[in-house]
Order: sequence, then structure tokens, then C-alpha cells
Amino acid sequence: MESCHICGSDKFTEELVNETFEFKGKLILVEGIPAKVCSRCGEITFSSETAENIRLMLNSNQKSQRKIEIDVFAFSA
Repeated sequence: MESCHICGSDKFTEELVNETFEFKGKLILVEGIPAKVCSRCGEITFSSETAENIRLMLNSNQKSQRKIEIDVFAFSA
């Protein structure tokens, strides 16, 4: 049985998630990614097939569907 690599839970839900990736110095948002989400800690896990599809999409010449603006904060302790 699969368990969460963060908290050890074996309870997951299948969800569509949005995730940001840094690619070639740019932040890219990918929406609607099928993922397993840990029911205890919320850790997101992609199947190897899904991860490969994301990699192929980012490396293709596919045009983004839209552009968004985001706020940027610098972490300070």
C-alpha cells in the first residue's frame, strides 16, 4: 500500500490541482493536474505519467492559454 512520504498516512483523495513550476527562469502555472492529495497533511503527488506529460508540455512550443499577474513577497525571518 502506498503511504505519504511526508507524514506516513495511507489515505489519499484524487483531485485536480493547480501547481506552479519554475521553468527557464519563469514561473509557470499549470491548472487542472490530476493528483493524489494526502488526506492528513495535504502533500500533492503526481503519477510518473502525469509528471512526464507536464515535462513534455513545458518543453513544447505550446502557447499558454492566458497570462496572470502575481504578487511577490521576500521571506524574512
